[in-house]
This record gives sequence, C-alpha cells and structure tokens, in this order.
Amino acid sequence: MTVPFISLDHVQLAIPRGGEPVARRFYVDLLGLVEVPKPAEQAGRGGCWFESGDVKLHLGVEDDFRPARKAHPALRCCDYAGLLARLAAAGVEIRAALDVPGVTRCHVFDPFGNRIELTSGP
Repeated sequence: MTVPFISLDHVQLAIPRGGEPVARRFYVDLLGLVEVPKPAEQAGRGGCWFESGDVKLHLGVEDDFRPARKAHPALRCCDYAGLLARLAAAGVEIRAALDVPGVTRCHVFDPFGNRIELTSGP
C-alpha cells in the first residue's frame, strides 16, 4: 500500500492582529527560528512565517483570536538544554512533561498563550 503523505509541510498557529513584533522576539530571538518572507499574495493578511531546516511554522492573524492551549506543534531540538536555559533566562515558564517514558520533553507557551512542545534531539 502506498502511503498517502510523505511529510508535514508546515504547522500554523494563530496570533492576534498586530502581534508580529512580539512573535518575532519569541520565535526568532528565543527559539532561534529564521523569518522567511510570505508570498506577496499573502503578505497583506498579516502574520509571519518562520523556518529552521525542514521545520516550517506559520503564524496567521485571527481577529477572534484564542490561543491553542491543547493542540500544539512539537519541535525536536538540537540543543535542548541550551534552548531551555535561554528560555528560562528570558522568563519563559517551562513545564516538564514526564508522562511519555524515554522522551525528554517539556511545554512552553508563546507570548500569546499558544502551547509548544519541545523535545530533546535525535
């Protein structure tokens, strides 16, 4: 049987209108993602797109914004301990998640309240 999908192209989270500068400080300055330009046809909608290797995270503006408190992307980290130290130094709350045996992981929340899971690398 042929599998119907070969990879995940991107994950999108919502942010409130005007939240792009705050998003850049978190996703670029703290998480270390790189902002990439949105296509011209979509740039007027607001939001921003970020990448790191094959990881693509899109933030879209939602007028009736509500943070994703349960649904979340899970990002596998090259330097898990270093990233957590950087986040802690910036005052980001880190919630250890010990309920999956053999997996080192935690949850953080972006400045808008969206949940993000971080897992230890390869």
